Amino acid sequence: MHSEIRVIGLDHGIHHTGYGILIKKQTKISCLDWGTIDTSPKMAFPKRLQKIYEELLEIIRRWNPTIMAIETAIYAQNIKTALLMGHARACAILAGANSDLEIFEYTPRKIKSAVVGNGAASKEQVRFMITRLLNIPDKNITFDASDALAAGFCHLNQMPRQVGVR
Repeated sequence: MHSEIRVIGLDHGIHHTGYGILIKKQTKISCLDWGTIDTSPKMAFPKRLQKIYEELLEIIRRWNPTIMAIETAIYAQNIKTALLMGHARACAILAGANSDLEIFEYTPRKIKSAVVGNGAASKEQVRFMITRLLNIPDKNITFDASDALAAGFCHLNQMPRQVGVR
């Protein structure tokens, strides 16, 4: 049986939303694409949300994943920051839901543990490991993109051994 699973991993943020597209064939996980969706504080807030949503829809159309892996809501010390992050997260989830993706959420600790083996790993450690695990030549990808790839990687490692089973 030759089947594959495509996942979009997301690291949501209002300034930078990281994404990573991963594919799993049998037991091999590979990276197809990664990047960030950037918005400017000079843009009206609704336009920033619109940009995140529309660019995610385009990335989903281009790569055709069936699954979205995203961090659970994080707790920010600043309530305004938490609200802004929540808006960006909602746009990401809505893009996935409107694209009929299955959406899975993982805590930051779970994601870091899946990639580094330590739930308290730094962003530098996550980036270091994810670029090696996925054989990515650019060792200086943004933290947003490496965190997104880590979310996708975490999901693919949580799945049952039988590829394609839902």
